[in-house]
Amino acid sequence: MSKQVPYRLQRLRRRIRVGWRGMRDDAGGSLVELGLMLSILGVPLMLGVVYMGNLEHYSIEISNAAHSGAMYGMRSSTYASNGTGITTAARNEASDFGTALAVTPTTYYACSNAEGGTTYTTQALATAGCTGTGNHYLEFLQVVVNGSVTPLGKVSGMARTVSLSSTSVMEVQE
Repeated sequence: MSKQVPYRLQRLRRRIRVGWRGMRDDAGGSLVELGLMLSILGVPLMLGVVYMGNLEHYSIEISNAAHSGAMYGMRSSTYASNGTGITTAARNEASDFGTALAVTPTTYYACSNAEGGTTYTTQALATAGCTGTGNHYLEFLQVVVNGSVTPLGKVSGMARTVSLSSTSVMEVQE
């Protein structure tokens, strides 16, 4: 007993056979087109990816340096006032930059009931400004790190030297 093939399936098989016959005439043409497109678009795209990846690496390094400096200083008021120690911690984290890394640590104070509100430059001003029940001053350390980098290669339309900056703020523990 032979099985009857549905008409739709027969039509589909015929189309596939006709399509394959038509492709025999274009053998290799698609491969040549792909090669041309990759050489025209692929190389600039690859250079752009390398350029941006290099910038991202340095950006992460600057960010980690700011965070490392803030982590060093947030341990106590003594460490927060040690600018040399904060700078050394940040530069150790971003060793690619060496002494070209600019590190600016700043301490400031805010009231516990309004941390995002008024900031004070000294502890005495914060003590006087933070009034009310349960309201006391908190000490914060802000570390700003700046550095300039020259990424690998020259990409047309992109800056040759790029300035990167990162800021990290942490509450100083008492």
